[in-house]
Amino acid sequence: MITTPVETLATALTGDDLPAYVYDLAALRTYAQAVRAALPPGLELYYAAKANPAPPVLQALAPHVTGYEVASGGEVEHVRAAVPGMPLAFGGPGKTEGELRRALTLGVERFHVESEQELRLLAEAAEDARTSGTGGTAVLLRVNLPLDGAALDGAALSMGGRPSPFGLDPEAVERCLPLFTREGPLRLRGIHAHLASGLDAPAQVAMAARIADWTRKLSERHGLGLTEVNVGGGMGVDYAHPDRRFDWAAYGAGMADLALRHPDLTLRIEPGRALTVHCGWYVTEVLDLKHSGGEAFAVLRGGTHHLRTPTTKQHDQPFQVLPVDTWTRPWARPAAREEPVTLVGQLCTPKDVLARRVPVGALRAGDRVAFAMAGAYAWNISHHDFLMHPKPGFHYLDE
Repeated sequence: MITTPVETLATALTGDDLPAYVYDLAALRTYAQAVRAALPPGLELYYAAKANPAPPVLQALAPHVTGYEVASGGEVEHVRAAVPGMPLAFGGPGKTEGELRRALTLGVERFHVESEQELRLLAEAAEDARTSGTGGTAVLLRVNLPLDGAALDGAALSMGGRPSPFGLDPEAVERCLPLFTREGPLRLRGIHAHLASGLDAPAQVAMAARIADWTRKLSERHGLGLTEVNVGGGMGVDYAHPDRRFDWAAYGAGMADLALRHPDLTLRIEPGRALTVHCGWYVTEVLDLKHSGGEAFAVLRGGTHHLRTPTTKQHDQPFQVLPVDTWTRPWARPAAREEPVTLVGQLCTPKDVLARRVPVGALRAGDRVAFAMAGAYAWNISHHDFLMHPKPGFHYLDE
C-alpha cells in the first residue's frame, strides 16, 4: 500500500509535475533497520548500488549497511562521492584497466575478480599503486559453481551453475592460486559467488551453504587460510503480490546457523532490489481512456522509458488508483468501470505496457496512478531519451 506521505504528495502534484518518482526515505530506513536486526551480528551487509544508486537512497541506507557493492568505474566514482568513507567492493565482469587503477586510487577495499585476465590486470595496477605507498589489495575470486537443476528452481535469473560469462569455473579458480604470492601485491581473502536471483529464504540459505562449504574445502585443500565468503544477493521479490516481502527472519536464522558451522569465515551478502524496491513509487496521470476491440486502454503520461521494469521482467507493475474528481472539460469524461484495463505509456511501440488487463473498479482520464515497487531497477535501467519526452521529477520524502 502507498504510504501516507507519498499519497499526499502524489495528489498535490500538478499535471505538469508528472510523471514523478517519489521515494519514502523514512520507510526505507525503517525497513533497512529491520533487515539488519534480522541478520546475525557478524554477517556483513553490502548494498548493491546498481539497484538504485540515487544519492539520497545510498545515504539513507548508510547507517544500516556495512558497505556498498559497485559494478563499474562509474559506480565507484558515484558511490564514493555520495557516501564518502564507506567500504566498497568492486564486482562485475569486464572491468577495464583504467577502472581498476582508478578504483585503487579511490581506495576500494575489495575486488571481486571474474577471470585470470582480470586478475593479472589488477596485479599490475596494484603493483604500481604499491610503489606509491599502498599494497596488499584484497581479492575475492568469483566462482561459478556447478549446480543441479533443483538448486535453481524458482530463480528469476541464473548467473551461474551452468556455462556463464560470470566468474571462474572451479578448476580456473585453482589455476589462479599460484598468482597470489607472499611478495605479490594481491591478497586472496576469499570467494565470491552470485549464482541466481529471485530465490526465497530457504533456497538462499541452501545456496549460501553450498558456497561456504566449497570455500572451506578449497581453503583446506590448498592451505589458503581464507577468511571471507560473499554469497551474493538476489533475494526474491514478488511483483504479483506487493504486500509479500522476503522472509528476512527465516533467512537470518539460517545464516546464523551457517555462521556457526563456519566460525573462521566472515559471511557477506549484497542485496539490492530486496532492500529498496518498496520505497519508491512512479506517479503519473491518465491522459486518455479508450476502448479498442472490446478492451479498455489507459494512456498515461510517461511509460516504460521511465519505468522499464515491467518490460524487462515481463510482469504487471502493481499500482493504485488515486481518484481525481475534478473534471472541467465540456465533454464526457472517458472512463472504464468494473472491467480489465491495460495501462500503456506514450511511446510509439506496442511494448510500452506497464500493466496488462488488470481489473479496476473505476479509472478515468485525469485520475492519478501510483505504481508501487519502483524503488529498484526502475529509472536507472530505462531508455530515458527515446522519443524525447520530458524526464520525470524526483522527490525524496524524509518525514
